[in-house]
Amino acid sequence: MKNVLQLIGSFNQGGSERQAVQLTRLLREDGRVNVAIAALTDEGVLRAEVERLGFTEFPEFRLTSFYDANFFKQLRRAARFLRENRIDVVHTHDFYTNVFGMFAARLARVPLAVASKRETGGMRTKLQKTVEKIAFRQSNAIVVNSAAVKDYLIAEGVTAAKIEVVYNGLDLERLRPPTTDRAAVCGELKLPAAAGLKFVTLVANLRHPVKNQPMFLRAARKVTEKFPRAHFVLAGEGALREDLERLAADLNIAGNVHFTGLCKRVPELLAVSFAGVLTSFNEGFSNSILEYMAAGLPVVATRVGGAAEAVVENETGFLVESDDADALAARLIELLEAEDKAARFGARGRRIAEEKFSLGAQLAKTLELYGV
Repeated sequence: MKNVLQLIGSFNQGGSERQAVQLTRLLREDGRVNVAIAALTDEGVLRAEVERLGFTEFPEFRLTSFYDANFFKQLRRAARFLRENRIDVVHTHDFYTNVFGMFAARLARVPLAVASKRETGGMRTKLQKTVEKIAFRQSNAIVVNSAAVKDYLIAEGVTAAKIEVVYNGLDLERLRPPTTDRAAVCGELKLPAAAGLKFVTLVANLRHPVKNQPMFLRAARKVTEKFPRAHFVLAGEGALREDLERLAADLNIAGNVHFTGLCKRVPELLAVSFAGVLTSFNEGFSNSILEYMAAGLPVVATRVGGAAEAVVENETGFLVESDDADALAARLIELLEAEDKAARFGARGRRIAEEKFSLGAQLAKTLELYGV
């Protein structure tokens, strides 16, 4: 039986981290490989989920830079851990673990080194892109979560034969809300619970401008002019919150805009929402879109990354051009004016989520990649 290490950046509640933890759970429950786990930083809300899987102790390789003595110290520690535990496969999940993990795997002569890429442009500096491409050369395979990311990497000069598309798996059971009682959910999330309010929701971190929440707020101003009972929810935490709150005030829509901060009740939030939105400038494949579809919501998303691989135009939602707040507003108004259409879109999206983005498909493709 092969020994597989999942190397995770941290246990914060980001898309890459959630997918890495989910894959770890799937492999653990399947039992065809022995799974180990390590992290660059062993902190974050997802750590409790990992511990429930039986991982009570795992190594931490905390980095301060790629260019200092500590990096090489941690690299030697990681290589020693890989050798001592006879690791056959190292699987990394984001930029930082790709760089660290691929070099550690090569230093330890691990037979199979699998990197991951879940983003297209807009996230990395020129130097970071160069460093990651060097790391990709050390890999045997690179997992991407959409054809769009594969095309992006090929355009960047990465060897096409190394790239494998494995769509994010969707755990429908874990996304089933424990309660759909509107008053209870709104009370917990500090949202207004008045009848007739329609929540348009954007689930995205507030840490990076690439998520482009200002587009969401500019569209919200136009929508509320026609539908004053439309309210807009930003679920996520990060340093950009203060600027976004100020923008909402400047647009005179602060009363219709709600910031949840770190949201541990995303299924419940989506259960009381009317529509789900993605406004990113760039994406690989958005977990948020899949969560919206699983919740039976119509989706309006920017035409970036793998969005078109999930959203079926005029069947499950709409695609708009990046940063086109007017188009986003127009599509949301169209859904608000035709709630029966919104319901049909949501139901169709739920069916596609069940059929195309299953956990079983994700697990099968991953095990095939591992040679199991």
